[in-house]
Amino acid sequence: MTKKLLILSCLLISMHFCFAQKTNAEKEVNDSVSKLISLMINPDSLGLDKLLLNNLSYGHSSGKVQTKQEFMHSLLSGESDFLDINLTDQSVIIQNKTALVRHTLNAKTNDKNVPGNVKLYILLIWSKEKSGWKLLGRQAIKVL
Repeated sequence: MTKKLLILSCLLISMHFCFAQKTNAEKEVNDSVSKLISLMINPDSLGLDKLLLNNLSYGHSSGKVQTKQEFMHSLLSGESDFLDINLTDQSVIIQNKTALVRHTLNAKTNDKNVPGNVKLYILLIWSKEKSGWKLLGRQAIKVL
């Protein structure tokens, strides 16, 4: 009986530890998403450089795919200008050092000084690096 209680206790402690790790990792990923959104509204080259991997693949709903440098340039130059971004229905899946984040993005834009609104389904791919979660990929599709 004591042996069974000991085994059960070990299992419960292990499950608690695993859940706590997952919760912490999800919080870190969510924090990285928040940083990205903040940097898309108020672009900062140093902040973007720290958050994006060099081999970033940033896909737009139009089919256009940008590199890290192209994406940063579009934000910093005002070519892509987000005034407000609201995310809904966010889900996070973490597998080892990769996180998939899905959400719906509603944004007010002013691209090339032309006001607009966009509603997109987004998939973000994050990679866990020594310095934290970094964006590896993004793909958007228009909400029909």
